[in-house]
Amino acid sequence: MIKELEKRGIDFIFIHTGQHYDYEMSYVFLEQLQLPNPHLTFTLGNSNPAAQIGEMMIKLEKALLQTKKPKIMLIQGDTNTMLAAGLTALKLGIELGHVEAGLRSYDWRMPEEHNRRRIDHVVHYLFAPTELAKKNLLEENVRGEIYVTGNTVIDAIVMYFDKVKEAEERIQPKYDQYALVTFHRAENVDNPKPSATS
Repeated sequence: MIKELEKRGIDFIFIHTGQHYDYEMSYVFLEQLQLPNPHLTFTLGNSNPAAQIGEMMIKLEKALLQTKKPKIMLIQGDTNTMLAAGLTALKLGIELGHVEAGLRSYDWRMPEEHNRRRIDHVVHYLFAPTELAKKNLLEENVRGEIYVTGNTVIDAIVMYFDKVKEAEERIQPKYDQYALVTFHRAENVDNPKPSATS
């Protein structure tokens, strides 16, 4: 999104809310993806999700009231940041667009499912990555305008594919066959007791 805004010469404010404060979960991506430094960065004092959302909303409201009020706020994904930013924009009368709208897991144990469902029913513009995501939104009878735009994750892969190939050639894995697995969902990593399938 940032690359496209820059390419089109559209003025924007890039805000880093501090939800991911660790370098390896945050700033490393700004560097590797050659993104500009955020215009505003927050440091959060809370790690509890509800308190974190509240703290982000307070800081975002203050920051947005001190800047030239944007015409539209774009939020992406399903994080606590997305929910906090979306609710803050609505309270300040800023139009809101959700990138990755309509994605559903139908698993209410996932905090991400709470966030994406809440916000999709109050935004003005829903940028759905797929026709299935659009269908989900239509079935939920959302009020905003729906656009199928494709997936920004795929756009990023295409944009940075050559960089990944270069890195792979530089690393030279010592195995002929290997697999990379990431575990980042809370339900996968937050239970210290091994399960029967571990």
